[in-house]
Amino acid sequence: MKRYLSLSVLLSFLMTGLLAAQELKVEPAFWWSGMKNPELQLMVYGKEIAAYRPSIDYPGVRISSAVTLESPNYVLLYLDVADAAPGKFDIRFTQGRKKLTYTYELKQRRDGTEDIRGYDASDVLYLIMPDRFANGDPSNDQIPMRTEYQVDRQKPNARHGGDIAGIEQHLDYIQDLGVTAIWLNPVLENDMRGGSYHGYATTDYFRVDPRFGTNEDYVRLIDDCHRRGMRVVMDMIFNHCGSDHPWLKDVPSRDWFNNLDQYVQTNHAKEIYFDPYASDYDTQTMLGGWFVRTMPDLNQKNPHVAKYLIQNSIWWIEYSRVDGIRQDTYPYADLEMMTEWCREVMNEYPQYNIVGEAWMNYTIGSAYWQTGSKLNFGPDTELKSVMDFQLMNIASQRFHEETNWSDGLAKIYEHMCYDYVYPDIYNVLRFLENHDTERFLPEMPTDLSAFKQAHAFLLTIPGTPQLYYGQELLMNGKKNGSDGNIRKDVPGGWPGDAVNHFEASGRSAIQNEAWNFLQKLLKWRQGNEVIARGKMKHFQVNNGVYVYERSLDGKSFVVMMNGNSKAIDLPLDRYAEVLPATSGKDVITGRTVALDKTVQLGPKEVIIISF
Repeated sequence: MKRYLSLSVLLSFLMTGLLAAQELKVEPAFWWSGMKNPELQLMVYGKEIAAYRPSIDYPGVRISSAVTLESPNYVLLYLDVADAAPGKFDIRFTQGRKKLTYTYELKQRRDGTEDIRGYDASDVLYLIMPDRFANGDPSNDQIPMRTEYQVDRQKPNARHGGDIAGIEQHLDYIQDLGVTAIWLNPVLENDMRGGSYHGYATTDYFRVDPRFGTNEDYVRLIDDCHRRGMRVVMDMIFNHCGSDHPWLKDVPSRDWFNNLDQYVQTNHAKEIYFDPYASDYDTQTMLGGWFVRTMPDLNQKNPHVAKYLIQNSIWWIEYSRVDGIRQDTYPYADLEMMTEWCREVMNEYPQYNIVGEAWMNYTIGSAYWQTGSKLNFGPDTELKSVMDFQLMNIASQRFHEETNWSDGLAKIYEHMCYDYVYPDIYNVLRFLENHDTERFLPEMPTDLSAFKQAHAFLLTIPGTPQLYYGQELLMNGKKNGSDGNIRKDVPGGWPGDAVNHFEASGRSAIQNEAWNFLQKLLKWRQGNEVIARGKMKHFQVNNGVYVYERSLDGKSFVVMMNGNSKAIDLPLDRYAEVLPATSGKDVITGRTVALDKTVQLGPKEVIIISF
């Protein structure tokens, strides 16, 4: 009997030891003391962890609630850490004689983190798809993952091997161009089959995809940008995750996702928010449908999903000090949750900036989403910045046209007339192309007149401009059935490339002309308060010419664009109110422009006259 008891005790100790060694995954892996919101959600994952009772004995840390879900392998701990000092503490999980321990850490906040100042209209964002920009570390190309994946640069939808190291190695190039911020398409883990090189099918919200680098590599890139006076914008996706996310292998609860049992495709009817005639069916299909079959639709109405996503954003800001967020597919997620997310982020970081991708076909639809909009008759969205997709839509055609009373630059003028609907025009992101759209240039140009006019316009109007990588190199083309065709590699970014477009010597004459033109404008734009904060006054297109002024505190410049393919002597009498002197300096060429009775403009010429 004594021997039997001894064996029983021994087995009990062995069992306890095995359980103690059981691996627990806790997200987020650490947090910070002194955050303004004292509530911390911990998602704990482990075999049948829901059957254990959690406890914490650490000054200032209290378990508010322990929420179990349908899967027995999850428990959500809600902690009150309002009065907790930085330090490590044990979270103990007990089930009878079984015990598990996880050591958690509250870190000390770095000085100045809460004062992070987001990007603004003084910046120019440079959008980079990491997989297609440059391969700085070929050793991470073939890292084994849960799903198969092969680098193949000949296939538009395969991974090509670009990474964070490639971006970091070309920061001199980016800075020399004159942009002041970089926006990276998503860098988080996309352990997915197929074309997940783009990053929009997240499979781990707290981990940089190892084929791009590590979390530490990402932080180092941001630190390097900050040392250069540049900012970084992080791309995030709350609407959906990737179908190979662990949540799909062990679903926390059926309401963690929308329409998990039967696939429903979203109808993309983003107008349902303000459509006075919208049906319940269309509304539910829009919000609950999946973006695509490989991207399960998260249910942000579930308060635990909402808390997880909101907290994830704050974790990345605090951890990496990233300067801004671009939120993907903004209208597809639950509006109430997204509004709370904006509040939470701005509460922790009052000077921050978030731009939402609300891809609307009309200016009034875009303006609806910006905080303070008088077009929104419901609760305020609290969203600081929105995107001007309509400008992109018309620019891709109108700058290439001959201007008459109703086409070409006349349509550009007309578009600007509707800026009045935005509560804050300076927090509108303006662009000619991005990773989802066809390139501004359908093919390699032989003449840069349309390119120069469009970019001069983009960089001198109110708002925050965004360029797409390769735009300065005259990257061109249409999708032709594959997004990969508008997400091509930058020649010279890969070892062994035949040419190097990162160097002037590797570019053609017309590419260097475009690059130098953009650099000239971008450098002039830096620190230019007239552009960042100045008012705009424009004139109806006349004689095919579009004229507008930007002014601030007695300083001004005037832009003149000739939409005709022939030269013109432009009478100046109608523009007298914006011409304070009889001559000015053309920013682009440096020449003095006489402003007497007329000014001569060459075919499709643009001049920027500074006074």
